[in-house]
Amino acid sequence: MNFEHSEEQRQLADSLNKFLAGQYDFEKRKAIVNSASGISDAVWSAFAEMGLTALALPEADGGFGGGAMDLMAAMEACGQALVVEPLLDNVGLGARLVAKAGSPAQRAALLPGFIEGSMKLAFAGLEPGRRYELAPETTTARRTAEGWVLEGAKCVVVGAPSAHRLIVSARSGTGPSAGASLFVVDPALPGVKLNPSRTVDGLRVADVHFDKVNLGTDTLLGPPGQEGGALPLIEEATDFATALLCAEAIGAMQYANDATLEYLKTRKQFGAPIGANQVLQHRIVEMVIVTEQARSLAILAASKVDTCTDAKERQRAVSAAKVKIADAARQVSQEAVQLHGGMGMTEELKISHTFRRLTMIAQRFGDADHHLERYAALT
Repeated sequence: MNFEHSEEQRQLADSLNKFLAGQYDFEKRKAIVNSASGISDAVWSAFAEMGLTALALPEADGGFGGGAMDLMAAMEACGQALVVEPLLDNVGLGARLVAKAGSPAQRAALLPGFIEGSMKLAFAGLEPGRRYELAPETTTARRTAEGWVLEGAKCVVVGAPSAHRLIVSARSGTGPSAGASLFVVDPALPGVKLNPSRTVDGLRVADVHFDKVNLGTDTLLGPPGQEGGALPLIEEATDFATALLCAEAIGAMQYANDATLEYLKTRKQFGAPIGANQVLQHRIVEMVIVTEQARSLAILAASKVDTCTDAKERQRAVSAAKVKIADAARQVSQEAVQLHGGMGMTEELKISHTFRRLTMIAQRFGDADHHLERYAALT
């Protein structure tokens, strides 16, 4: 396997890195995080102009037909800059589910606006009290003469406060034959209530409640009469998004390593840089080693979600990568803070925010224990 990015991937990453260095430094990021919306529309428009929103969509829908490998270098750049705009959730979940499950009319209604940056999507999948379970249980969709009635609740929906449409998973049908379906929901509809909040790493999320929300027949993603079979699509999209999350984690860990090494070179005690201490040198070397090990598994996961037709093989690769990413994120983030000393926990230093992001990444889409169990069940 080739572990090097292609020329096109490097060019995209270079363009994104230049943009983020000039328009998304730490102070500008703090201003965005503390703004009313928690994201920057100008930054989102720039992402769309660079082609990030179109890169992983099919050419038939106006995209470039790329995959996780094409997005990996860009996600690493986002991880280094601690980007709070929900690029991963839009590209890896919302738009991917529309592209995979939507009818031609639904894709034509949603994806052109998404590609140009005027349409934001959020996937509402997790339910309260059910941790990482992807199959909907407490959120239900009941068929009526006019369409559907949606009831239930979703929790910690990343990007929901700024989303123009929610892609909601719900249990449709009754009895043993009931299965997962996907619905396109306008958050402004009567009965939809968002309770927005901010995570410790600066992302805007919302708990979403659905109280007898009336939906039209055209809101069910996919052909009419074929509801109930969306779970494999949800699992595939979540694996794709997990691979992108692993790439983002690599970028954040790379920044932590670079910032910590620079600090060890410049911070002096007793007239000498503290990096001259051999024990500290060993610790920074360990940080670099675990990051490179995690990078290799992240590349493997991205390759598998792009090319693998066997769901179990794809899931094994993604779970293996997520376990390593979770462990590496914990080690690198904690070591970075400790080697910075007390100032490593201050709001003014970017390393403390990197610590928070890596801590949250380790938990998202399943922590190490969850993916160890999934890996064991697949072998």
